[in-house]
Amino acid sequence: MSEQQLTGRLYGVGLGPGDPSLMTVRAVQVIAGADVIAYHSARHGRSIARSIAAEHLRADHIEEALIYPVTTESTDHPGGYRGALDEFYESAAARLAVHLDAGRTVAVISEGDPLFYGSYQHMHKRLAHRYPTEVIPGVTSVSAAAARLGKPLAEADEVLTILPGTLPEEELTARLASTDTAVVMKLGRTFPTVRRAMERSGRLPEAHYVERATMTGERTEKLADIDAETVPYFSVSVVPSRIADLPPGTATSTETATTTETATATATATAGEPSGHGEVVVVGTGPAGPLWLTPESRGALAAAEDLVGYTTYLDRVPLRPGQRRHASDNKVESERAELALDLARRGRKVAVVSGGDPGIFAMATAVLEVACQAPYRAIPVRVLPGVTAANAAAARAGAPLGHDYAVISLSDRLKPWEVIAERLHAAAGADLALALYNPGSRSRTWQVGKARELLLEHRAPDTPVILARDIGGPEESVRTVHLADLDPHQVDMRTLLIVGSSQTQAARREDGTEVVWTPRRYPEG
Repeated sequence: MSEQQLTGRLYGVGLGPGDPSLMTVRAVQVIAGADVIAYHSARHGRSIARSIAAEHLRADHIEEALIYPVTTESTDHPGGYRGALDEFYESAAARLAVHLDAGRTVAVISEGDPLFYGSYQHMHKRLAHRYPTEVIPGVTSVSAAAARLGKPLAEADEVLTILPGTLPEEELTARLASTDTAVVMKLGRTFPTVRRAMERSGRLPEAHYVERATMTGERTEKLADIDAETVPYFSVSVVPSRIADLPPGTATSTETATTTETATATATATAGEPSGHGEVVVVGTGPAGPLWLTPESRGALAAAEDLVGYTTYLDRVPLRPGQRRHASDNKVESERAELALDLARRGRKVAVVSGGDPGIFAMATAVLEVACQAPYRAIPVRVLPGVTAANAAAARAGAPLGHDYAVISLSDRLKPWEVIAERLHAAAGADLALALYNPGSRSRTWQVGKARELLLEHRAPDTPVILARDIGGPEESVRTVHLADLDPHQVDMRTLLIVGSSQTQAARREDGTEVVWTPRRYPEG
């Protein structure tokens, strides 16, 4: 007989969340046919997995209790906690291998699903490549919790994130803020951290608590009402679908407004008495799209009831059922800010969508200017940072802004050219690297040429200048030229210029790429 015929077969059997009636037919079949039943337990010897499968165990089953040497306590093992567990898994796998080598069928039973935070997976990694193996999926605690709450986990394009409560608080907060729906597992002693992360991310009002789903002692409540001292390990927190709470048939409303239409919408929003304060959050989407969107900003956009912004920037935000969009032209910033604040006066949660960082040549200023006027002074306003175009362009080129630098807009639509020229002279005279926003457009064609003339009064002709266009977008391009060779005809409104200081270096590497950087050390005088 071949070695394949002599060896036994390994099964990883998922038992479901706790109720024996939720075991699959296949799980029952495998247990019934197995020679050896293995299960993990703590040192007290009681195994939840065994208790779930108890009615299917036979007197002639060989039972292998795989008892953890530690759970959460400290250990004097020379390899520390991880070393103690690794040694245990190796020993447990060796015990099962003895049965498999003898031709016995081994079923390792596991709560939930064997490959979803299951103890079985440690045996699988050590044995599945050596023996014929089959994994029997089981109902997870996540599915059981949602069923017990009677609330959908995710609908349509919503993203479900499953998190272990053992993550650091900052990481939990960021991931909770950025996702649509979430389940946090492994609570117990991690509960205070999880609750703080829920609160910091703004998800606490939506969060539910489920303890021992489908098992004796099951409990479901709002997470905010739970006493941390009563929370066992077998509990989860669920932030369910937002879409599921919307009235049937609710769709996304998109309103594209001109200046006049925005004013009309504002008048409509302010009709009657305010119904209670909402909130305005000014969100920076970065220079392009989702890759540079922060978790906090992603969460604010998902939580908003109304989105207000320039059409181009709103198009970067995914459509969500129940949200209303108020899109307008790029030249009506004050009207847009007023509309957002009026909607918030009516009790709405409003996100003003801005490109890049909202505080750099963008919408935060316009919103705050209006928010400091009556009757908006009581409206909560938050500004969330975003990746600004200068930082994105600099990263693509290398590190040209590695030392002191100045950021100047070449647009003379909101300030006279004389002011721009004075600032260019001052920054260039101070030997600062420069990030030049809004360098040109169809109606502004001479500013780049004039700026080049001014800068050449202070900078060498071979000073590196980076032309970064559509960074992060489909037409992205990054080129480096000498200041004397800067061609204004190659610059448009989608281009950002970075002009080096006297110390800025440019070099070509072995792979053919050119990098530009400004040293952090400045020569001593």
